[in-house]
Amino acid sequence: MKFSTQAIHIGQEPEKTTGAIVPPVYLTSTFIQKHPGVTKGYDYTRAGNPNFTNLEKTLAALEKGKYATVFSSGLGALTAIASTLSTGDTVIAIDDVYGGTFRLFRKVFQKFGVKFKQISFKDLEEVEKNLKLKPKIILLESPTNPLLKTIDIKKISSLAKKYKVLTVVDNTFASPYFQQPLTLGAYIVLHSSTKYLGGHSDLIGGAIITKDKNFADEMDFARKALGLNPSPFDVWLISRSLKTLSVRMEKHQENAFEVARFLKEHPKVKKVYYPGFSGIVSVEFKLSLAQTKKLISSFQVFSLAESLGGVESLVDHPASMTHASIPKKERDRIGLHDGLVRFSVGLENIEDLIADLEKAFKRVFK
Repeated sequence: MKFSTQAIHIGQEPEKTTGAIVPPVYLTSTFIQKHPGVTKGYDYTRAGNPNFTNLEKTLAALEKGKYATVFSSGLGALTAIASTLSTGDTVIAIDDVYGGTFRLFRKVFQKFGVKFKQISFKDLEEVEKNLKLKPKIILLESPTNPLLKTIDIKKISSLAKKYKVLTVVDNTFASPYFQQPLTLGAYIVLHSSTKYLGGHSDLIGGAIITKDKNFADEMDFARKALGLNPSPFDVWLISRSLKTLSVRMEKHQENAFEVARFLKEHPKVKKVYYPGFSGIVSVEFKLSLAQTKKLISSFQVFSLAESLGGVESLVDHPASMTHASIPKKERDRIGLHDGLVRFSVGLENIEDLIADLEKAFKRVFK
């Protein structure tokens, strides 16, 4: 089956008792046991739930993996991965990493002796030099957040295998519609399903997909042991949303391309970052910081808010919002300047989006 057919049908078999075309929401904390320790597959929702199983089947298929584990959030999924590490272990990460990832490793796991080192992935010799030091994990995003750098996942994964290092790819920005890292050699795919997978700004969730049964078992254990389980209803909503993922991603991409083109030609714009796919556009304006903040607070269709990947368009100021936990010195080093703005381009009519940008410029510079 092709992608859009898998998204609609895998993990979404009609309910057997009534024939309902949409599987029900299993809003239960516990499950009846036939005898002590003898279950019908589930005992407690923190450990598992039929809605979890349904979504995990879908995600494994879309990412070309074999196993998936769903979590309460993207950071919950990352916490599960980090829980497999020991004191003295090192994680190598791309320099342009999500602020929450930076915060998790630097402010939480570093206290337990887990080392977190960020490097540029442009120079493969530098990457290999660090891999020779035998880190446990190499963690990358592609495209990155918020500078939208694209990484050669195949080459990085090949180098990592050479030194027996696990490659973890955060595929949130691309979604499995545009990119499937496991087919490029990655060991683990990570998602904040809050974003494009959920797609409607109405839930929080995360997921890990892999081809390795032993690692999948570790992730299932971490969810149960650490209490990282999502709500069955949120998981049901993600399963519903995945059915439209392919059409949504096409529209996100179409609108983002037009927004990027408009901004690139605007005299007040210094630089536009857009990788050519998906729905995120980052911009540096030829404005002071105060003017930039005034501009992005003046939109009427683009909403000033954190997060991304929803049907509605959002605008974010990373330095003071999503990436504020990264020290300014670190932000400046990687090029995440105070004037950078990130647009999550939604599914509205493109003429309305462009008009909103034009009107905001006129209001601020009248």
